[in-house]
Amino acid sequence: MNANVDTDEISRFEALAAQWWDAHGDMAPLHVINPVRLRYIEQRSGSLRSKTVLDVGCGGGILTEALAQAGAIALGIDLAKASIDVAIEHARDQAIRVDYRCISTEELAAETPARFDLVCCMEMLEHVPDPAQTIAACAQLTKPGGHVILSTINRNPKSYALMIVAAEYALRLVPRGTHEYAKFIRPSELLRWARSAGLESADVMGLRYNPLLKSASLNSQDLDVNYFMHCRKPT
Repeated sequence: MNANVDTDEISRFEALAAQWWDAHGDMAPLHVINPVRLRYIEQRSGSLRSKTVLDVGCGGGILTEALAQAGAIALGIDLAKASIDVAIEHARDQAIRVDYRCISTEELAAETPARFDLVCCMEMLEHVPDPAQTIAACAQLTKPGGHVILSTINRNPKSYALMIVAAEYALRLVPRGTHEYAKFIRPSELLRWARSAGLESADVMGLRYNPLLKSASLNSQDLDVNYFMHCRKPT
């Protein structure tokens, strides 16, 4: 059940665990884009109040806490135990009600299928060996009529220049080795995998991030680098 895991990726995020909540450190871009991620999720899925929501690949819980604060009954899962420990400690310190588990998406899907009103998988698909398998597990975890919201990085020369050359080497926004260009995912590929998992695509939206201004925004015309895909599970 744990075959869809890149142990090098897990080790890399284990090493970064202590930095998840440093808004000025290696995780700074996530803190900038998080309000935009939450806004898109709420735009596409409606009010989160009392909805059961799963955050796949939650890391230190940046998005998971935001989902809980918006009223969701939130669960975050990740295979980097050090990150889960950080997430649990931060939620406890902030008195935020949220649950975390160190478990794979596939294992949770086998354990509790059709459990969640909404499943989010953000900036995680480009870090697993078989993204299609992860998407299939996300679909399995979603209730009929529920929502699946994915985000990843497009694969083209522009994304290589910005996400690897600029972000990792020139500007050092993220640690070197964070991304592997061959694992970036074109929207057509993501759509094909979502359909194979029995999901229906409802929207695709670009995410623009400006590292100099430390700002982020949604842009439906620009899918060249970061983008979201909103899917529905048929009733």
